[in-house]
Amino acid sequence: MAASNLNNAEAPLQKDLDKCVHCGLCLNACPTYRELGVEMDSPRGRIYQMVQITTGQAPITDAYVEHMDLCLACRGCETACPSGVQYGKLIEAARAHIEENRPRPLPVRLFRWFIFGQLLQTRWMLGVAGAGLYLYQASGLQKFVRSSGILKLFGKLADIEMLSPNAETPFFFGQIGKVFPAEGPQRYKVAFLAGCIQNVSFARLNEATVRVLQKNGCEVHIPEEQGCCGALHVHSGRKEDGRKLARKNIDALLDGGFDAIISNTGGCGSTLKEYHELLENDEAYHDRAHAFVKKMKDVNEFLGAIELNPNLGPVPLSVTYQDSCHLAHGQKVRVGPRKILAAIPALRFKEMPMSDLCCGSAGIYNVVQSEMASQLLKNKMGYVNGTGAEVIVASNPGCMLQLDAGARLHGTGQRVMHVVQVLDEAYKNYSS
Repeated sequence: MAASNLNNAEAPLQKDLDKCVHCGLCLNACPTYRELGVEMDSPRGRIYQMVQITTGQAPITDAYVEHMDLCLACRGCETACPSGVQYGKLIEAARAHIEENRPRPLPVRLFRWFIFGQLLQTRWMLGVAGAGLYLYQASGLQKFVRSSGILKLFGKLADIEMLSPNAETPFFFGQIGKVFPAEGPQRYKVAFLAGCIQNVSFARLNEATVRVLQKNGCEVHIPEEQGCCGALHVHSGRKEDGRKLARKNIDALLDGGFDAIISNTGGCGSTLKEYHELLENDEAYHDRAHAFVKKMKDVNEFLGAIELNPNLGPVPLSVTYQDSCHLAHGQKVRVGPRKILAAIPALRFKEMPMSDLCCGSAGIYNVVQSEMASQLLKNKMGYVNGTGAEVIVASNPGCMLQLDAGARLHGTGQRVMHVVQVLDEAYKNYSS
């Protein structure tokens, strides 16, 4: 579309673009620039292109779309930036701007409508999809498909299938709407956001999260009306879907008198903490969004800030920690996970070089940009293997799926666990 005819309702704001002074300190923090060495695939280069588009100096071209799509939105550049550029906000706006001005091919539109507009927003659909995935895995069909190599005949499908999550039955949907009492004296009343896909593929992680919170004096509420956080929608340029989901979660969780609203997913938590930006022009929800954000905590952040229940048994494992991009760079939470791991008896922690460099997961990036994601994962596993750790610990389910595939493809048989799962194991191993 010609530059003069663009709809700019979702375009990056000039005041945000102007914060970039083009110093280049972001370059080494950018996974795609480190890999390709191409200026237009660096944060500085992408911002330059955004300026050209939003000021009407250039039209939205295929090349522009490709450069924006290749970005992981890992926000490592935000940590490196001395000028406070909110790059995550910019890349999300650029993608939304593309979405409102560049109609995709009909099959792609239908696929995105189903995934973003239906599947992620509807529990029964997720349940049906989860049941299908469970049958595929439990029947032995997955094992046969992987061993036969038949998917290699269909291009990238084999790489994508390697990333398919396990369906963990029973699903967590049955726990939504329930209240779980604190163990011992109640210290906090908290709400837990169970997510969407986590209810199918990380049901045991959600259960472990509830148990750990209970152990630490929390009465845990899982409000019935909650839903998908909207992170995948916002990252993919579907900001109006994200706003709809934000309003739903604010209404479901804000007025319950909770001390904290807790997520166990780094990527979801980052978006949840930015609801006030997503709804900044919504008069009805502006103040409520700000109030919601003040209560939002990642589970590592919450546990790392309270007096942790010391009744921990030994967990004799050597572990390394992979920083979730959106937890480390988006939420600025780094100390909490390491503090928790340091409190566990017999645990041997081995810090990983470049622990906050993206593993290539990035929401659905490893599906739609599988070639780049695979290379980043291979690089990451080199750092992991160098630690000699037997367990890779992470704080984001998407990272866990990616790292699990990495351990199978490039690793030495490492297990992948969430910080909360390691802590849950320590509580189980305690004997008074």
